[in-house]
Amino acid sequence: MKPYLLSETNWQAVRETQYEVAVLPWGATEAHNYHLPYGTDNYQNEHVIDLAAAKAWAHGAKVIVLPNVPFGINTGQLDIDLCLNVNPSTQLAIAKDLADVVQRAGIKKLVMMNGHGGNHFKNIIRELSYHFPELFVCAINWFQAQDWHAYFDEPGDHAGEMETSTMMHIRPELVLPLSEAGDGYAKSYSIKAFREGWAIAQRAWSKVTADTGVGNPAAATAEKGKAYLEASALEIANFLVDLAQTQEIWQDDRP
Repeated sequence: MKPYLLSETNWQAVRETQYEVAVLPWGATEAHNYHLPYGTDNYQNEHVIDLAAAKAWAHGAKVIVLPNVPFGINTGQLDIDLCLNVNPSTQLAIAKDLADVVQRAGIKKLVMMNGHGGNHFKNIIRELSYHFPELFVCAINWFQAQDWHAYFDEPGDHAGEMETSTMMHIRPELVLPLSEAGDGYAKSYSIKAFREGWAIAQRAWSKVTADTGVGNPAAATAEKGKAYLEASALEIANFLVDLAQTQEIWQDDRP
């Protein structure tokens, strides 16, 4: 039993523990090139938060990890079979219901841990903060806790070297041989403002990439994935400990 995972703990332990932080992992179920499983984002999310929460718990942080939500925003992939989409309004409704549960349990801090590029929680944080003013809500993208380029030659954006390496470590039996993978070539925007990032639009996935990948997985290895995952989990663990122990989120930095 892992006392920091709600799905593995029990009512006896829950009623005796005053949790300081709840973590809601949120992934997606979508195509990841030809060689990775649809559940890649969920497997990564669950693996990283398991490692991170274990480290945080060992340092005294009373963290409880809720089950990963496996359905993300995939409105750009509706024409790709069985990419499971929930609309932003649906995602907000789910988040509100679960935040209500967390607040009723007396937990004061909620972390939404994102494992999918299509999920963006900033506006959800704003609305949850409006409805639950006593609950501090924040979000992290686990895949931004470390610099990809410190671990990978060509990380890629989706099912490339980074994600392929992590899955080779987490669930190698679900990764097909790289000879069966597409090269992950993706078209770029033709308009300068989109390329520079100060104008944004939704990617029409099937018009951007033929194999649903963005990034070449050819250089992926399980060893790279393990090192990257462990470093990311350590960074997140340190964050969870800081969040659990900090009473005042804001500080005055004036000299």
